[in-house]
Amino acid sequence: MRTLLIIALLTTTGLFAQRGERVRAYKTAHITEALSLTTAEAEKFWPIYNKHEERIRELKQSERQMIRRMESDLEGMSEKEADELLVRSIDHKKQMLAQFESLMSELKGVISNKKILLLQKAEEDFKRMLLRRMNERKKNRP
Repeated sequence: MRTLLIIALLTTTGLFAQRGERVRAYKTAHITEALSLTTAEAEKFWPIYNKHEERIRELKQSERQMIRRMESDLEGMSEKEADELLVRSIDHKKQMLAQFESLMSELKGVISNKKILLLQKAEEDFKRMLLRRMNERKKNRP
């Protein structure tokens, strides 16, 4: 039953959503299946997880902007500017860690510690699967 729901979700999403939304839908389905969330757990889990994922997306976007700035202006950058960028980079890493710690803390009251560990594994598995698919597409292009 759960598998049919996931397939329906993915099919519908695949027809109407943009690529980023499709990837998020696949990730949601992957995590839901990996964690075997009960209805009660899912109702509490997804709002917490989605809030943190949005914050992580924002942090990653700002990191990409920092990297672009560094790549485009590294040669012309003064030591002071380089130091400021380095401090921002360290601060960014601290914010990512704080976000991770916050998510883990909030989830402890919602799902078991074992499911929290399964979540970490499911996220890594999903990343690997996504990268594998992207590499396969690159290889198959003419």
